[in-house]
Amino acid sequence: MNELTAFNEQRAEIYWWLSSLLSAELTTEQLEQYGSFEVRTFLSNLAETPELSDSVNALIEKLNAVQGREDAQLELSADFCDAFLGSDKSSALPYASMYLDKSGRLNAKPAQDMREWLTKYNIAQKAEFNEPADHIAIELDFLGNLIVMTNQQASEDEFEAYMNAQLTFINEQLLSWTPRFNEICIERDKFGFYAAVTGLLVTFLKLDVKFLAGE
Repeated sequence: MNELTAFNEQRAEIYWWLSSLLSAELTTEQLEQYGSFEVRTFLSNLAETPELSDSVNALIEKLNAVQGREDAQLELSADFCDAFLGSDKSSALPYASMYLDKSGRLNAKPAQDMREWLTKYNIAQKAEFNEPADHIAIELDFLGNLIVMTNQQASEDEFEAYMNAQLTFINEQLLSWTPRFNEICIERDKFGFYAAVTGLLVTFLKLDVKFLAGE
């Protein structure tokens, strides 16, 4: 494995991790893992990237605060519901259609666009996650899989084509709406854990675009 393919694997893992945080409430067991040496080392290593340090440290600060709550898992589950599962007036709904389509309806053109990406690269949406295709967790899971597929390409031209596909996907399917999604999450997530997650997501996406564009 060369340096670039190893770095791609790390990128995929980060996108899958962010996808898991935004797909469902954390269980008690998962929340306990966030206090483990392994996870804290992962976060500390991530914070060593200068462009990510502020966002990662903000998340670490919220994690520490979460673990100081009396009913941490229940409280954080309530935060997740308040942040993402309410109406468009009270929550930051995690669907691209809510930000990119003038109708303001779920399952609009951005969801169709996302289904086309899934079909083109033969990547299946997880059957147990019954959400419109433009849910943020589905888009991030897809991106992680696309990165892994990139490493599997046999020729340099194919590898480069897949790297370019990642860049197009991030710009068109993610950075087109996640900054606004993060802004609304900051307004509506009173405790701030999930606002820290979406803040890190946007920061990482912007950094990743620079990497993919060769800047």
